[in-house]
Amino acid sequence: MEIRKQNIHSEIQDEFRGGKINVEKTQKLLEKLDVQCNTIHVKHIFKDNDRLKQGRITIEEFRAIYRTIVHRQEIIEIFNAYSENRKILLENNLVQFLTQEQYAVEMSRTIAIEIIQKYEPIDEVRRERQMSFEGFARYMDSPECLLFKHECKRVYQDMTHPLNDYFISSSHNTYLISDQLVGPSDIWGYVSALVKGCRCLEIDCWDGAQNEPVVYHGYTLTSKLLFKTVIQAINKYAFMTSDYPVVLSLENHCSPSQQEVLADHLQTIFGESLLADILDDYPDKLPSPEALKFKILVKNKKIGTLKETHERKGSDKRDNQDKETEVKKAISSKLFKKKKTRKLKIALALSDLVIYTKAEKFRSFQHSRLYQQFNENNSIGESRARKLSKLKVQEFILHTRKFITRIYPKATRADSSNFNPQEFWNIGCQMVALNFQTAGLPMDLQNGKFLDNGASGYILKPQFLRDAQSNFNPNIIRDGNPTTLTIRLISGIQLPLNSASSNKADTSVIIEVFGVPNDQTKQQTRVIKKNAFSPRWNETFTFIIHVPELALIRFVVENQGLITGNEFLGQYTIPFLCMNKGYRRVPLFSRLGESLEPASLFVYVWYIQ
Repeated sequence: MEIRKQNIHSEIQDEFRGGKINVEKTQKLLEKLDVQCNTIHVKHIFKDNDRLKQGRITIEEFRAIYRTIVHRQEIIEIFNAYSENRKILLENNLVQFLTQEQYAVEMSRTIAIEIIQKYEPIDEVRRERQMSFEGFARYMDSPECLLFKHECKRVYQDMTHPLNDYFISSSHNTYLISDQLVGPSDIWGYVSALVKGCRCLEIDCWDGAQNEPVVYHGYTLTSKLLFKTVIQAINKYAFMTSDYPVVLSLENHCSPSQQEVLADHLQTIFGESLLADILDDYPDKLPSPEALKFKILVKNKKIGTLKETHERKGSDKRDNQDKETEVKKAISSKLFKKKKTRKLKIALALSDLVIYTKAEKFRSFQHSRLYQQFNENNSIGESRARKLSKLKVQEFILHTRKFITRIYPKATRADSSNFNPQEFWNIGCQMVALNFQTAGLPMDLQNGKFLDNGASGYILKPQFLRDAQSNFNPNIIRDGNPTTLTIRLISGIQLPLNSASSNKADTSVIIEVFGVPNDQTKQQTRVIKKNAFSPRWNETFTFIIHVPELALIRFVVENQGLITGNEFLGQYTIPFLCMNKGYRRVPLFSRLGESLEPASLFVYVWYIQ
């Protein structure tokens, strides 16, 4: 919202016509003047400027509060460096700043004019194509100066590759919102995951009363949801955040009769959105996210081949019961005969809804090379996957180039904790399924990675994880020049506080790099004592990044505590390739992933590739 300088004065004078104002009115007036402010910080600044300690301030005291929040010293220093008279930035001065500091190499003059028109509040200055400090401060605090590249906020990647060429945002036991043993199952688990851009949801299906299947964590005390209710919620929210396909990973424990109910609910509720047959252009290869826009895919075990399913479409399935039995026997006879295999009990009605995401047990990389079909996906537990990634990393990467591979948490994670997903992204695993309800580092990495490509839930894997000729190994440093990333951490802005009693936290920042093993590192600032409002570090950190395509940068703000240990205040995680250069603001998020605006860090970033 644009505010003229004279309007600022009149707004302030109008508020003080009745005399002094209290802290609540001060907060409202700041908001009216489009000044973002944290309530706790405002209360402490108010107290510092209330000279008579009566809980009410004069107009001059309010102006001092306004200057304290808006006129940050680090911004004044940048402005003065480019202003010829320390009062006004000429158009050429702003062009110079944008070119030299913000790396706006193209159309910098056009951009400068747009910035002046958008952010300069003084009419006369704006007409002269100039900028006051007030306008410059507004620009530096705007979304245009965020660390995250604007172009990464939209879908910009090629979405016409086959599904196996993408990292796909995936959740584990999506219905749970607490632990794995006694916690509640809740529709909110699905809604919140979909709103976050998740594209692979897990549904544990069990026989329920009155022939209605239920969803819960079997053999535990977790509460139950009707399968029908879950599907209705997914249908409502599936494409609210992203247009690209949603995969329903069914953990199917239902009897054949209730599997038929599952199939009926899927078809009735999803209707045309449900992919129930092969696409004409993709009879023998995986389609792309683009070809599957607004489609729901069912991941489950399947009877027979896609061709047989396609041939059955349009016929009366009740005449196919004998054929179903024959197909089951044929499938069973093909399984390894060394092990006794349990007779498959899959309802044909549900099987026929499984098209490009057939669940197939992983046996070995060799078996997959010889027998696995293009539409068959594997789910591998984190422990086995970690062991394979260490012993047979090249074979694992070859496998994920061809087949969608899902990694899920080990059963002993009863508290719904998560593993670090980075180790499996490094080897090309498409679906790294996490417990979305559990805050912490793994979910910070998940949320940060999938900010990219318009938060669509699909990110095109790097070329070296897609190309069959590539010999990429995440444990070996690649040939060529590494990327040098330099971050000058300048200051903090209204850092979050977990206690309303004081804003005198002892703050420090950790900058971490996550990626291939050789890139993983972290560095930390010194501690700024008793200042969470505007700490100044002015410290520079340099990182050498060998595989920038897989690297994530994470900023963590802490309050240093001698007795209780360090207290988490906020964090921000971003893909390296989505980072803007220049003076940038780093927004902070809570442990639960909620925005802590206006809390942020102020940094200067540059890198050489």
